[in-house]
Amino acid sequence: MAQSTRMNLGRLSGKGAIAFAPVQVRRARASLRCHASAAGAVAGTPVPKNSIMVIGATGTLGRQIVRRALDEGYDVRCLVRPRQNPADFLREWGATTVQGDLTDITSLPATLVGVSTIIDCATARPEESTQQVDWEGKVALIQSAQAMGIQRYVFFSIYNCDKYPEVPLMNIKKCTEKYLEASGLNHTTFRLCGFHQAVIGNYAVPILEDKAVWGTTDETRTAYLDTQDVARMTMAALRSDKVVGKTLTLSGPKAWSTREVIELCEKLANNDAKVTTVPTWLLKRTRAILKSLAWAQDAADRLAFAEVLASNESWYAPMDDTYKLLDIDPASVQTLEDYLQDYFSKILKKLKEVGATADRTNFYV
Repeated sequence: MAQSTRMNLGRLSGKGAIAFAPVQVRRARASLRCHASAAGAVAGTPVPKNSIMVIGATGTLGRQIVRRALDEGYDVRCLVRPRQNPADFLREWGATTVQGDLTDITSLPATLVGVSTIIDCATARPEESTQQVDWEGKVALIQSAQAMGIQRYVFFSIYNCDKYPEVPLMNIKKCTEKYLEASGLNHTTFRLCGFHQAVIGNYAVPILEDKAVWGTTDETRTAYLDTQDVARMTMAALRSDKVVGKTLTLSGPKAWSTREVIELCEKLANNDAKVTTVPTWLLKRTRAILKSLAWAQDAADRLAFAEVLASNESWYAPMDDTYKLLDIDPASVQTLEDYLQDYFSKILKKLKEVGATADRTNFYV
């Protein structure tokens, strides 16, 4: 049977540092097992409280957090991968970029010099290893944060990640939550349900372009949030000591099924969707086949979300207490209807101006 790794999170060394010890076990596909205990954070040289590091700054959420933080007067530093033109738009906004990579753990400690707060919204891209980025890289980042005396750590996780240990990414997120709790760092964890922006690429654009929209037979419902609202809530958390040590779910005002989202996009686009429905059982069977192939493990892990879809759950959580903690007015949170209305209004106006038809548009944002 193939050799895999089980992570032991329970070993803590002196001065509050975490000793990370992967344990080799022989199983077909070992899952992550979490064992954690408390530890004290290391005291470091005081740095300005307005100095923050954003991990995943070029992503859908990360870039909104960068913009919001800059608007609020924070000194923003962004971890970017070495490349010829690393994230020019971040520097144009006024942020500082430093080169580093979660897959190169030796690159991390030096980037945190002079940083007070880490906002970690990074996750592996489809072509990357979730194990390497979301687990090994995050463990190294937390260890570096301890060593550098980081004062606040904000981590983004996934709603109900503790309920699906068989889904690799969700299991890793839960284990990272436990690891962060054991680190002794002043931390806040936000569990996310879904973003408005994901609806654009998955449904709005294909409907405008008369392309196939992929749907499933499940009745899972998702309470989407605008990433700008998530960024606003994140910065509110930095201003409050009440959320230190808490795990909060960030949920939109209403939970939507895939069918309802497609119908809303059809109405606003004034165009019928070409829906291709994939049965949930087919996704699960495909995953079972891929799991038996060593070279297809990453693809099998991605399809593990079929287990979540099959549960027909509602990805929604009451937000009343969270709004109070963060001092957020519920009426200020944008609904999915308003977000899509604004999007389609802008796109259809552009199409009219250029005299194009829906199948000629490439206006994504």
